[in-house]
Amino acid sequence: MVHKWVKPSIPFALSFVKMKSRNGDGSGLVAGMDPLLQPYRLKHLTLRNRFMSTAHEPGFTVDGMPKDRYRLYHAEKARGGIALTVIGGSAVVSPDSPAVFGNILAYKDEVVPWLRALAADVHEHGAAVMIQLTHLGRRTVWNKDDWFPVVAPSPVREPAHRAFPKAIEDWDIARILRHYADAAERCKEGGLDGLEIEAYGHLLDQFWSPATNQREDDFGGSLENRMRFSLEVLRAIRERIGTKFIVGVRMVCDEDWERGLSKAEGMEIASRLSQSGLIDFINVIRGHIDSDEALSHVIPGMGVQSAPHLDFAGEVRAATRFPVFHAARIQDVATARHAVAEGKLDMVGMTRAHIADPHIALKVMTGREHEIRPCVGMGYCIDRIYAGGDTLCAHNAATGREATMPHGIERGSGPRKKVVVVGAGPGGLEAARVAAARGHAVVLFEAANKPGGQLRLAAGLKRRREVLGIVDWRVAECLRDGVEMRLNSFAEAADVLREQPDVAIIATGGLPHTSFLDDGAELATTTWDILTGAVKPADSVLLFDDNGAHPGMSAAEFIADAGSRLEIATPERVLAPEVGGTNYPAYFQAFARHDVTISLNLRLQRIRREGNRLVATLYSDYDKSRRERCVDQVVVEHGTLPLDDLYFALKPGSRNLGEIDHDALIANGPQQVVRNSAGTYALYRIGDAVASRNVHAAVFDALRLMKDI
Repeated sequence: MVHKWVKPSIPFALSFVKMKSRNGDGSGLVAGMDPLLQPYRLKHLTLRNRFMSTAHEPGFTVDGMPKDRYRLYHAEKARGGIALTVIGGSAVVSPDSPAVFGNILAYKDEVVPWLRALAADVHEHGAAVMIQLTHLGRRTVWNKDDWFPVVAPSPVREPAHRAFPKAIEDWDIARILRHYADAAERCKEGGLDGLEIEAYGHLLDQFWSPATNQREDDFGGSLENRMRFSLEVLRAIRERIGTKFIVGVRMVCDEDWERGLSKAEGMEIASRLSQSGLIDFINVIRGHIDSDEALSHVIPGMGVQSAPHLDFAGEVRAATRFPVFHAARIQDVATARHAVAEGKLDMVGMTRAHIADPHIALKVMTGREHEIRPCVGMGYCIDRIYAGGDTLCAHNAATGREATMPHGIERGSGPRKKVVVVGAGPGGLEAARVAAARGHAVVLFEAANKPGGQLRLAAGLKRRREVLGIVDWRVAECLRDGVEMRLNSFAEAADVLREQPDVAIIATGGLPHTSFLDDGAELATTTWDILTGAVKPADSVLLFDDNGAHPGMSAAEFIADAGSRLEIATPERVLAPEVGGTNYPAYFQAFARHDVTISLNLRLQRIRREGNRLVATLYSDYDKSRRERCVDQVVVEHGTLPLDDLYFALKPGSRNLGEIDHDALIANGPQQVVRNSAGTYALYRIGDAVASRNVHAAVFDALRLMKDI
């Protein structure tokens, strides 16, 4: 089956003649022009368009410094046309605010040359760069670096990092004010265009919130007192760096929490700060981050409406008549355009969207909006950060690897090759996309009637259907570059060889693994069965999950929503350790709604039939006991085993006998292994056809192999 690429019928030159011209309220929009591409003047700084990436800590620092990887990550966004990128999420100003997300150590003088290098790279590509500064207050840990006690307005424990802070003293306040001023001076010396102070969940707004400020002195009680520390910080900064340098505040304007900062008080703080003469913009946040569940609303993921806090940010802008920035699940250009055109925002934060595609602005400017790689809201990026890892995109393997991996695929200069890819899951689609963009002739076999592989399983849970954007974008790119897709085609070795390939990529994925059971594997239902609808959830279900990732949790939510009595058993000491902090709250909300039972530290050993029911034997590693559950259905999630028959059938005829040169991969070089001089093609397998992993692994396998083909 061969698909034909159909160019979108709507031209780039969209008409904006009906757009209101909003002179006098700070936007300065010109009717008839794309609002996203209009420049914005902030004080003395002219930003070339309305796209920005808000502050986040990608975990790329080395010894607390934003070195080469950090610099290249932000320079790529500048190269991609963005107007403003904000580094640090946040850069810490004091030693008693130790980094917990790989933060930049802005309290060290050696940060200055690294800031200069980063700023120079970003400026070279026409963008501006600012930094976010903070003292984390209680939102950190005490048992690392210098082992100083954590400070906060009051000794209220911070659940996420489990720190018990001491109540900040007068001498703490004096030195932290000095540290803020010192850090601001370093940022100015580093050639940055401005800075913003972090005030959501960190020390400044810990003073604002009644939930964290129980003081009875001049820094507690009335709103004026609770704002005192923030204003002293801003005055200390202004006294050190002057009035010309741009300073803003990323601030919570409503904690949306009965114990916390109310909307009325948050709006009043925004109003007072905007009138203080100390700041130049407000970057709006709504919600609080006292728990993972609360954080998941501040940084919403898939299944949540687009831009849930945009209207609220617009209220702040209307009330203050002050420059307002905002980011929260504004993942598409249409929503961003609406935000600016309707006067809700001055600058649109598309932070995770730029992790997925750092060239959004360039593609809009050049009429290639349809080529933007979509952010599907998987939260792989942010969840890795909160787990102490580095930022990676679920389906853009070049993000964070700018030194070695390309965001744009250049056409090869060598001879055109015939590339055959078997399997149209994310890895196979990526291999086909990259090979075709390199200029090669590509045939893609897929046994199913639709591409997507296991991502179609993930989409079996309704709220996660956005994952299909990973598939749809690659299919469109493949068809645009002439990939011949053959769906409903179960390829065997003869089918591949008939194409006379120069390169064969086996991306056949895997099949559910149930053979780990001592007995009764044939009685098990798999999560695939549930999510595809092949098997309906029974009345009482035991789901055993020792994969600890989304497949088991998605099936569990599906089963619970179907009305089954569900128990989840896992040998882990926590449920779903591979599911990150912004993703698991949605699962746990479903489990709470349906009173799901969760049993930890239990390992499924066998299943037997007893009448018309099943008996599952569970084993505890701790007390060496066995216990039984009598249920209607046992669902198993134990990853996959490679579907590798085709690979081994093709291996003897390949030049490399399937070998991949790991040293070449690490060195970012091409594969040149020849182990069989009589072989007629290079053979590689990728993704779950190698071992059970995830989407990112499959896409990365494909990109780093195919970029040099």
